Amino acid sequence: MTDPVQRPTAQPTSFRPVAGDRYCELTQHSAFSRVFQPGKLTFGLIAPLEPYPNSHKPALMQHTKLVQQAEALGFSAIWLRDVPFYDPGFGDVAQVYDPMVYAGWLAAHTRTIAIGTAGIILTLRDPVIVAKQAASIDQLLGGRFLLGLSTGDRRAEYPVFSADYELRAERYRDAFELLQTVLKESFPVHKSRFHGRLDGTLDLIPKPVGPRMPLLAIGQCSQDISWLARNTDGRLGHQGDFREIPKIIERWRAAIGDAQVFKPYGYGAFFDLDKNPDAPLQQKPGMRGGRHALLELWKLQESQGVSHVALNFRTLRRPAQEVLDELAEYILPHFPLN
Repeated sequence: MTDPVQRPTAQPTSFRPVAGDRYCELTQHSAFSRVFQPGKLTFGLIAPLEPYPNSHKPALMQHTKLVQQAEALGFSAIWLRDVPFYDPGFGDVAQVYDPMVYAGWLAAHTRTIAIGTAGIILTLRDPVIVAKQAASIDQLLGGRFLLGLSTGDRRAEYPVFSADYELRAERYRDAFELLQTVLKESFPVHKSRFHGRLDGTLDLIPKPVGPRMPLLAIGQCSQDISWLARNTDGRLGHQGDFREIPKIIERWRAAIGDAQVFKPYGYGAFFDLDKNPDAPLQQKPGMRGGRHALLELWKLQESQGVSHVALNFRTLRRPAQEVLDELAEYILPHFPLN
């Protein structure tokens, strides 16, 4: 396969887990340490795990069985999207079910796979309720939950929630700070611009399983990259031109500022696995190709510093069960989980 991206720069694989810092806390977190490993690439799946290329809505006939199959085969995570409404102009309702409710369902039907949101539209939800839901799910999952947060990309939804689309960047930062405060602090004192205030007499329960809950940026969240680097624990972007990935990761690391601090970068992509293992890689629409081209691409991306790839099966032309089995047999062994 012709190399679709430039050759990698050096990738640090030794990070500094200093007691008390953010990374040290997350090395003990079940989901974070499973999905994000320094110098390694892992694979997750974006729900629902079924193709629906000609419809806005999946059938959801075998959704639990497919998640259990993915878990048994060794995929690291299932990612749930937040889509309150069917918008014909957008044309995709993700897994249909509310992500927090669905995460609770998956908590009862899985044992090891991480469950994450990609991502909760924080600008349209009450951050205290999001914190309560996330901590509850994390407890039910035994620490297998990852909270990904976004600003959403559907302008039409904002008026329904009485939210100003033009203020989404400020609303996100404000809600993020409040959510982070109630998840980590006991009886906090805090004043929010867009929400309420805490005077130190109330404590949110439950708290997350570990020292704190990983908070991930899904997309750019309408924020400056330096703010994301300071405040989040990692980023999941959207697939673009693969040749740009080294530049994206370079900018991300520069914003973090310390080469020994691990804050992962990954991306999500529509995906189709060709029956022909030698089929060439195609980037648009989504990611298509045979397993040989994909394996070469992902090995290169691992060396460039990509930590996680989340595959969206909506555009599959083959049965999901068949594709899961092929990926597990020919791709995952090259990227073993610790």
